[in-house]
Amino acid sequence: VQLQASGGGLVQAGGSLKLSCAASGRALDGYGLAWFRQAPGKEREFVAGIRSPYVNTYYADSVKGRFTISIDNARDTVTLQMNSLKSEDTAVYYCAADTWNRGSVYRYEYLLWGQGTLVTVSS
Repeated sequence: VQLQASGGGLVQAGGSLKLSCAASGRALDGYGLAWFRQAPGKEREFVAGIRSPYVNTYYADSVKGRFTISIDNARDTVTLQMNSLKSEDTAVYYCAADTWNRGSVYRYEYLLWGQGTLVTVSS
């Protein structure tokens, strides 16, 4: 399976963006899924996650209440709705999949990665 992230762009602080991660090759059903981000000069960090059977979600404290992760009914696209964006949300955002469905926040437990999409929030 390959992941393709899209939806990044430039937005003003307080605005919204929706990121998408489309799978090709097979559906994502059964995988743990997550979004990570990497700001310039910083480590890649966990943002949001959802694990099969895709009922419960979990978030980094920094985005809780502002971001929402979800997966479509076809189980081939995972999205990240980002509201009330702040300048500190500026980063390259990556989607990732864990075939073991562990619900992890650790990047090394995700073996499948999208190519990243840049989000820039202007203040």
